[in-house]
Amino acid sequence: MDPMIRKLRFRLLAWLHRSRSGPILFVKKFSYKDVKRATDGFHRIVYSNSHGAAYKANFEGGEVALVKEARAFDEGKESFYREVQFLGRLHHRHLLALRGFSTGQKRLLVFDNIENGSLKEHFNDPLRTPLNWKARLQIAVGVAAALEYLLLFSNPPVYHVSISSSNIMLDENFTAKLSDVGLLSSIGTYVQMPHSSCLEECMDQECGNIVYQLGVLILELITGQSSEQGGTDLIQWVQGSRLSSSIHMMIDPDLGNNYDARELKKLLVVARLCIKSKSNPKFPVSQVFRFLQKKVHIPRD
Repeated sequence: MDPMIRKLRFRLLAWLHRSRSGPILFVKKFSYKDVKRATDGFHRIVYSNSHGAAYKANFEGGEVALVKEARAFDEGKESFYREVQFLGRLHHRHLLALRGFSTGQKRLLVFDNIENGSLKEHFNDPLRTPLNWKARLQIAVGVAAALEYLLLFSNPPVYHVSISSSNIMLDENFTAKLSDVGLLSSIGTYVQMPHSSCLEECMDQECGNIVYQLGVLILELITGQSSEQGGTDLIQWVQGSRLSSSIHMMIDPDLGNNYDARELKKLLVVARLCIKSKSNPKFPVSQVFRFLQKKVHIPRD
């Protein structure tokens, strides 16, 4: 990393740390009974994975929220409150903001409203208006921006990140919001920090996996297919030698011809680079972010 950039980043992180090292931000405690009622007895499932289920909640008074189970904290009260405090400090345009928490038979995190649901819903629901090409590009850039913040500007850095069309939420302006991040892994242990300082560019296996997930998401945005259903096929396709000749067969039919062919090809190059990062990380998230912003040249893979 350039010494001047490193120096500026150090000063910025120091300022951020000072601005957030005061009293814990207020995080509301919701009544477990109210949350259960708002989620229709925990039946309004938005998505479910190894970390727990997420539900849509309609509270009395008109409030709408996303409620997530925190299964990793079932046995640890102190670690749950530590996670709540940490998540309450995270602030980024492309992260779903924590509104509060609730405890009872389940330990729950309550997040901001999700007016337009999940990205997966827009791919699977024929009644929803398809996302246009510009919106898809903005989602890719937004998720990459959130990842850069989590890995380089959060203190401590966040390495427990799950990226999929199921847990990327869209607000009223179709701004992408990551909803599955934290300090703990799905088995309730703190993720080991791959590097000692958040000033360092992360290039190990843990960060390679995060970049890999971003690559899979980009493929979902291009094809309109969920990685949860055909992820292996998507990955084999983007790594194949006949990629260029088969693009027209894989692009989401909902896009029609309303996309920029040059942007599409560049996006596929970025996806390929990200997919390769799983076993051999070459590019940190910050560089992938700049590829997507078109601020730096995309290398040949």
